[in-house]
Amino acid sequence: MKPKSTGDLALIKKINTSIVLDSVIQHAPLSRALISEKTGLNKATVSSLVQDLIDSHLVLEIGPGKSSGGRKPTLLLFNEKAGFAIGIDLGVNYIKGLLVDLSGNVVADNYRKLKPKQTEEVLKTLTEAIDELILKAPESEYGIVGIGIGVPGIVDDQGTILFAPNMKWRHVELKRLLEDRFKVPVTIDNEANAGAQGEQKYGAGRDIPNQIYVSVGIGIGTGIILNSELFKGSSGFSGELGHLSIQYDGKPCSCGNNGCWELYASENALLEQAAPTGLESLEELLQAAEDGDERVRSLFSNIGTYLGVGIANIVNVFNPNVVIIGNRMSRAAEWLSPAMQAAIDQRTLPYHRDKLRILFAELREQSAVRGAAYYAISEFFTKIKSL
Repeated sequence: MKPKSTGDLALIKKINTSIVLDSVIQHAPLSRALISEKTGLNKATVSSLVQDLIDSHLVLEIGPGKSSGGRKPTLLLFNEKAGFAIGIDLGVNYIKGLLVDLSGNVVADNYRKLKPKQTEEVLKTLTEAIDELILKAPESEYGIVGIGIGVPGIVDDQGTILFAPNMKWRHVELKRLLEDRFKVPVTIDNEANAGAQGEQKYGAGRDIPNQIYVSVGIGIGTGIILNSELFKGSSGFSGELGHLSIQYDGKPCSCGNNGCWELYASENALLEQAAPTGLESLEELLQAAEDGDERVRSLFSNIGTYLGVGIANIVNVFNPNVVIIGNRMSRAAEWLSPAMQAAIDQRTLPYHRDKLRILFAELREQSAVRGAAYYAISEFFTKIKSL
């Protein structure tokens, strides 16, 4: 039998280092002995790997813990301030940004409104938002480890936005442009996928294996998580359920289809229907509903019905544990919910809705930006664990 090669041993060390680091991240504060117990790795291996992680500034010793009879063990903690990541939710009419530490805790944020502009102007505003967050980052060993961005469109695996109909963007090489500008890894994904990841990691979707995140903003997008993994389809483009046809001979959509769900159940649809009221923004409509304006409440109810129609289709196809509604329209939960739930109850198959839960995003409007930041953190850990 051939002896194991150096490459094999190096791979084993990488795997074991990853196991130890994950144990510290998930269970800290804990001792080396407890890591050995949880992972099944022998104590000598754990001690060696922990020292490597301490030398890499990813793990800290924080002092003695309680003794179980012998010498007090030294407790270990993940150094979440060893680096920082930036998350961006690039909306049709806004840019939302976050600076987070390696545990996803928010350190700083910013927000910019966007008006319909040329691509170059949007990119200029985007880089300004990122620059501002970088300047707010504390000194750290790894600095800015990466940038994650959620965008309202179809993104390929090279980080190119192939088509963003509500922004009128085609073939924008966003990943390349930003990596050239900022010299750090950049991850680009559809904002609904980012929202799904944000809710799964930090919000209402924690520990739920099958969930559909419905991002209701100017348009509608969906992030699909099946068996705890983001489902992206054979080409990486799944989740465009905002373009389900719910009306065969319906209104034309900017995607080229007719009768798309988002034409009837999105913020854009609400604003179109609200035009006769003279109220021109979601914020004004929310305030009017709060003040008891029955016309506006009826508008929200109508949107809720159409939301329920689309969600019923999703439930009948995917049979998820939960559907989570996020993005800007989640702020109207109080006035959307009754009509939405009635449509879901009427249109879903009984066995599919038996254990179904409909939730509104725990992170509210921050699901996508938190998920985008998580992409950057995840990419950093992937890189660190492969060293």
